[in-house]
Amino acid sequence: MREAREGTPAREWLAERMAKLRRDPVVVQTLRSAAAATIAYVIALRLSPEAAPLTAPLTALLVVQVTFYATLTNGIRRVNSVVAGVLVAIAFSLLVGLTWWSLALLIVAALGVGHLVRVNEYVPEVAISAMLVLGVTTVGDTAWARVLETLIGAVVGLGFNLLLAPPVWVDEAGESLEDLARRLRQLMLRIGEEAAGRQPFEQAAARLHEARRLDHDIVEVDAALRQAEDSLRLNPRVRDSLLHRVVLRTGLDTLEICTVVLRVLARTLTDLAKEREPEALFAKETGAVLEQQLSEIADAVVSFSVLVTTHVSTNADAAETRLSAELRTAAGTRDKLALLLREEADREVEHWQLLGAVLTEVNRMIDELDTEHRSRRLLEELDRVSQEQRVRMPRLNRMRERMGVQEQLWRNRTGMGGRSR
Repeated sequence: MREAREGTPAREWLAERMAKLRRDPVVVQTLRSAAAATIAYVIALRLSPEAAPLTAPLTALLVVQVTFYATLTNGIRRVNSVVAGVLVAIAFSLLVGLTWWSLALLIVAALGVGHLVRVNEYVPEVAISAMLVLGVTTVGDTAWARVLETLIGAVVGLGFNLLLAPPVWVDEAGESLEDLARRLRQLMLRIGEEAAGRQPFEQAAARLHEARRLDHDIVEVDAALRQAEDSLRLNPRVRDSLLHRVVLRTGLDTLEICTVVLRVLARTLTDLAKEREPEALFAKETGAVLEQQLSEIADAVVSFSVLVTTHVSTNADAAETRLSAELRTAAGTRDKLALLLREEADREVEHWQLLGAVLTEVNRMIDELDTEHRSRRLLEELDRVSQEQRVRMPRLNRMRERMGVQEQLWRNRTGMGGRSR
């Protein structure tokens, strides 16, 4: 019994670690790339005339990405770049052959063709393919073998993601978003606690530097969010991909604005500490109310992050109700703080600008987290993205509209138009 009790935590820990590894982007990318490259090599051994058809696994390795959208776009550009390089090499082999000056012309021509066919980051691959093919004696056989191997690698990479759908990285992006909100909350609590007492200038300046360092956290969250957005595009497992992307993106925008406002508030408190040192920044009652105010806004920031990362409707409703209640409490405290700051500004006219700035920055954060503001911003972003898609892909949108009309006609004929789904 004792061994079972001791072994259970170890098994749970191991199971938890394995679950995390299965969701880790580095582990997923490594396993998927290795498997795709191996399969491409095995197929190329049977179809390619080359003894070691390494172009196929190389192509699969470069094509396979974490998300299906990235795999599809990289595969198309990769195939275009290699085929363009091979065609340039065939043209040069028929005209001039391989010399030092023809190699220079080949590189210039290949890079130019790469920009013309718009292969983006694979422009150097056009020149690499051309040089590799031109450097072999049997140019014709090598050229077409290289094209064949490239197609094999690209098809394997795309098929790999079709058969084994890549994961959706929304949860990881949501965790990054919530971590940013918690770090923002911790900094708000420290700023409020220290501003309520006798805060020296050096301490206020240190908090200002901490607020500036949050910009690096925003960059990391933005990278995680971009990966999540790519994983939602063209993914058959996700239906409302546009809504998911817009909700997360607008949520990050709101937290970024709150971070900027908090940095401005930290700068205001730093200037005020410099002006009033060694005295306290505020009167005792004003400092206590400011500390309470920042604590309430900090809680609202975390509730906001939970709201934008919640997918289940019941949990989302509960998160929105909690956020609305916290913002109402923060608004009441804001009104009390406004009266106290007004009294201090009347007593100390030389500091009225800094005292007014404190109230302005607090007000901006409350307004930015407001649920009505969020809903309005969400609708505006959905409209903007939808319009961009209609302009960029008019044929696809017309096809969707025709399919929607046909579906509605079919429902009307079968009597399903009034039924709930």
